[in-house]
Amino acid sequence: AAAMGSLRARCARVFEVCDEDNKGYLSREDFKVAVVMLFGYKPSKVEVDSVMSSVRPENSGILFEKFLNLMSARKAAQLYSSETRQIFTAFDVQNRGFLTFEDFKKTFNSVSPKLSERIIVEAFREVDQDSDGRISFKEFEFAMKYGQDEGSPLYF
Repeated sequence: AAAMGSLRARCARVFEVCDEDNKGYLSREDFKVAVVMLFGYKPSKVEVDSVMSSVRPENSGILFEKFLNLMSARKAAQLYSSETRQIFTAFDVQNRGFLTFEDFKKTFNSVSPKLSERIIVEAFREVDQDSDGRISFKEFEFAMKYGQDEGSPLYF
């Protein structure tokens, strides 16, 4: 909650700075500048189009509450992504940028020593989508995001 409070304050300051004429909303250009100030990257045209298309016609731009909701969601996604990267790095003890079956097995054995090898093999095969015998960060991230259903051996 404290982190969200500080995010709200940062968003309020950025919104104020980017709303140059004190219109009470952010135009398309204002929004782009605000994202750069908060996250350090310029949003794609598709991203900006998507945000601007959600603006009500009676509002000429993005109002503060909408801006805050968008930025909070983006911050949560950023935190989730960095958490996933940390977990992947813990698995990738050799620091190769991918996981072998051995890396996978070692980690599973240290976390859950009673897990059968068959289940570890199944989980590895499921995550290794292109069947190249390695798990890339993209494959790992996909499994972390979408492997949460009960039918998956990755469901804990």
